[in-house]
Amino acid sequence: MSLPTSRINIRNKRATFDYELIERFSAGIQLAGTEIKSIRLGKASLVDSYCYFVKGELWLKGMRVSEYFYGTFNNHQPERERKLLLKKKELQKLERKTKESGLTIVPIKLFFNDRGFVKIEIALAKGKKQHDKRETLKMKDAGREMDRARKKF
Repeated sequence: MSLPTSRINIRNKRATFDYELIERFSAGIQLAGTEIKSIRLGKASLVDSYCYFVKGELWLKGMRVSEYFYGTFNNHQPERERKLLLKKKELQKLERKTKESGLTIVPIKLFFNDRGFVKIEIALAKGKKQHDKRETLKMKDAGREMDRARKKF
């Protein structure tokens, strides 16, 4: 039994904790064979994945798409590198920003668009320092405490 495509929303929760997200982009992703079927079943993970440039093309490394259960010898490799599809101007902008200011590109979420294509949301990000991470945790805890206080009344 597969889930409706609109419900599939695979997130990289670690990205917002480790990085300060500056600018977001939506990119297509080049998939092979049975990968789309595994993604429809929600069998993908963005943990420890990142993007990098090779000869002006943007590649995604570290994304895991589990093998399709009913796949035969045509099954895909779970952790292969995948090419991201963006407009040329967006690619140039991202490459320029990553080279000159030391920013990095991290994937945030994997989702299906209205037409049923798999898209990946990537962000231009700056790494957080340890004290920034502690501040983020304090803000989350304070938010939870306020929510608990509101529920009591």
